[in-house]
Amino acid sequence: MLIEGPLKIAIAEPEDGQGKILVMGFEAEFQSLNLAQQGQQFQRYLNSLTEAIEQDANLDQRNRAGMLIVQQVVEQLLPHVMAGELDLGETMTVQIRQEDQASSLSSLVGS
Repeated sequence: MLIEGPLKIAIAEPEDGQGKILVMGFEAEFQSLNLAQQGQQFQRYLNSLTEAIEQDANLDQRNRAGMLIVQQVVEQLLPHVMAGELDLGETMTVQIRQEDQASSLSSLVGS
């Protein structure tokens, strides 16, 4: 499944081979918006993730689990995006250690 939005999301392998690394960066188009527009668009992105997770009957469990991880990250980033506290040009990484979560992310981003 492809999640379209203000974030570019990729999966990387950690050096120790345990789990996966979620690599995220903000799209250039999103970066060019003013602060209020960024906050609104990021909130809409969170809302669309939530809606897809809760209402898409065709979403399989593996993709749903991957989307839940992305949703959790977006929820944590939202107040910082709205306050302009992040350098949107920087890449962010989140290490996922639990193998079932890591495989769900791989499935989600790799599809």
